[in-house]
Amino acid sequence: MGYFFTSESVSEGHPDKVADQISDAVLDALLIQDKESKVACETMVTTGLVVLAGELSTNGYVSPQDIARRVITEIGYTKSEYQFDAQSCGVLSALHEQSHDINQGVVRTKKELQGAGDQGMMFGYACKDTEEYMPLPIYLAHRLLEELSAIRKEGKVMTYLRPDAKSQVTIEYSDDNTPVRIDTVVISTQHDEFADEATMLKRISVDVRDILLPRVVGKLSAEQQKLFSSDILLLDNATARDAMQSKKLKLFVNPTGKFVIGGPHGDSGLTGRKIIVDTYGGKGAHGGGAFSGKDPSKVDRSAAYATRHIAKNLVAAGVADEVLVEVAYAIGVAEPVGLYVNTYGTSHVKMSDGAIAAKVSKIFDMRPYSIIKRFGLKSPIYQPTASYGHFGRKPEVREVTIEVNGAKYTETVELFTWEKLDYVEKVKKAFKI
Repeated sequence: MGYFFTSESVSEGHPDKVADQISDAVLDALLIQDKESKVACETMVTTGLVVLAGELSTNGYVSPQDIARRVITEIGYTKSEYQFDAQSCGVLSALHEQSHDINQGVVRTKKELQGAGDQGMMFGYACKDTEEYMPLPIYLAHRLLEELSAIRKEGKVMTYLRPDAKSQVTIEYSDDNTPVRIDTVVISTQHDEFADEATMLKRISVDVRDILLPRVVGKLSAEQQKLFSSDILLLDNATARDAMQSKKLKLFVNPTGKFVIGGPHGDSGLTGRKIIVDTYGGKGAHGGGAFSGKDPSKVDRSAAYATRHIAKNLVAAGVADEVLVEVAYAIGVAEPVGLYVNTYGTSHVKMSDGAIAAKVSKIFDMRPYSIIKRFGLKSPIYQPTASYGHFGRKPEVREVTIEVNGAKYTETVELFTWEKLDYVEKVKKAFKI
């Protein structure tokens, strides 16, 4: 009969994402000065206020106030009417030294013996929905908001847009897990005040249908474009019930009717509160650990990147059409306590998932030191990961310049290295594909 699956995303101006970006900007500023920095930075944002807390072990220096204001400016909170803007918000810092009890388990005389920064399990996932080996619902949810942000920053059309926004995409799948069509799209976007609310809602809805959607669809593959119906139903609460069984694309825009109050003034934001948005939109699994504000000695982050790399290379190599990889650690111990692989019955090799996992363990070194070295994780690469997903992104080389206390630090870095398909040939050889 098939089924429906839904994922959501949030924009860079969503309060939780504001917090994530500030935390990762602090991390980047310390790593560009001191590669051995150990950082666990949490951020909370609310009306007119930013609070940073957490633990640091570093020879670098940061001004939390300068970093927070820079990030908030880049996002677009620059007007006092937002009740949260870069120049007037208060910034409080409660950052302090990292616990020695944790540090002694991570820092070792031999780098290869570096222990995991915490216990826990991390998951990576990949499937054949998209060329990026990401589930299609979360992939499209991210692309919608990235394009909405681009439109806002261009300032040519939809000039009423403000930074906060959310998207949601529901896709109908066939029994064999193939996307059949886009069923429902939800866009909630913060906007300026309008004199007439009825006119406001109609204008935003039509603009989303006639400006945003065509720009997004135009950048998709031909196969993905076919999933979008050319006949779109603009719905609200009053008209939804009779239309939900329609095979046309159903579009909800600002379903509450108005979205002027938003950002940290509308809701408080916290680092690490959008972990499903950051990963696979509910597909696969999640170990519960957030990413942003954590240096790579925290396996919550680095091992989640490594398991994604494994899953993506396994699918790309033809081992299976869908793969979930789990790794687990004991705090202070280098070797994982376990590695698990689930191919959901889509395997193309004649061996059990347990046997696949055993072979994977021999191909990929999952000790924290090896993961960090393999992906170059001691570089200032993290702020760009903090919005629109950590996975399904394109690796790129970029020059990063960060100003700290009047001094400028510049470094050429490679972003999203865990998305590379550089182990495909090794996997094919090991599995005799």
